[in-house]
Amino acid sequence: MGESRSELLAWLNDLLQLNYSKIEQCGTGAAYCQILDSVYGDVPMTRVKMNAKHEYEFIANFKVMQNIFKTKRIEKPIPVEKLVKCKMQDNLEFLQWIKRFWDSNYGGQPYDPVGRRRGQPTDTPATIAPLGRAGGGGGAGLHAGAGRSGGKTPIGGHRAGSSAAANHEQLLQLQAQNRELSSHMEGLEKERDFYFEKLRDIEILVQQQMETLEAAGSDDEVLRQIQKILYSTENVQDGFEVPEGGPAVDEEETF
Repeated sequence: MGESRSELLAWLNDLLQLNYSKIEQCGTGAAYCQILDSVYGDVPMTRVKMNAKHEYEFIANFKVMQNIFKTKRIEKPIPVEKLVKCKMQDNLEFLQWIKRFWDSNYGGQPYDPVGRRRGQPTDTPATIAPLGRAGGGGGAGLHAGAGRSGGKTPIGGHRAGSSAAANHEQLLQLQAQNRELSSHMEGLEKERDFYFEKLRDIEILVQQQMETLEAAGSDDEVLRQIQKILYSTENVQDGFEVPEGGPAVDEEETF
């Protein structure tokens, strides 16, 4: 039977000098990378974002981890798609496994976790709080204060004060939601750009290879199918048009 959540968190925080309060925080991949660094000492910690807050940053951290697994020939699948969702059970099971791995492979050598991550901030959120509760605590305090202030307030004044406090509380909640949505939007835009660049690299590579094959008088059906997928406009919104001067596609392609 593996260690409990509290035991694992205590071990993790002590080893890496972190202040994690939930197992879910491991879903960023940063702590897993540094646990491996404590064993091997050669994980490129400058590429690990310790205070990652968006899924595309989590994926980048796990990419570092996958490279270490490959280099060290660690035969263990990493369920990245599950772990980056920051669910407790998935990360608990993986943390239990990596603790057993650490117990078997750590040589007892001194380890400076703060120095290895070069003092990077580690304020990683465990989960994203529901938007509907944003600012709730502050609003409640404000409302209570409004009820206490002023001593014996006439009935009409009390109602006006309560209404103003309620409106102010609602304003604070809306402002908090707006900040949260802006942060989400920024993360989504970065994630979109990240995957667009990947697709663009694939497109260029395929196009260069096809030009080389055409010059040699040969063809590759797999490359043509990949290119067809890249340029297909099926399952997109009506009105999409391929930009002028864009790459040509097979005549059989339907737009």
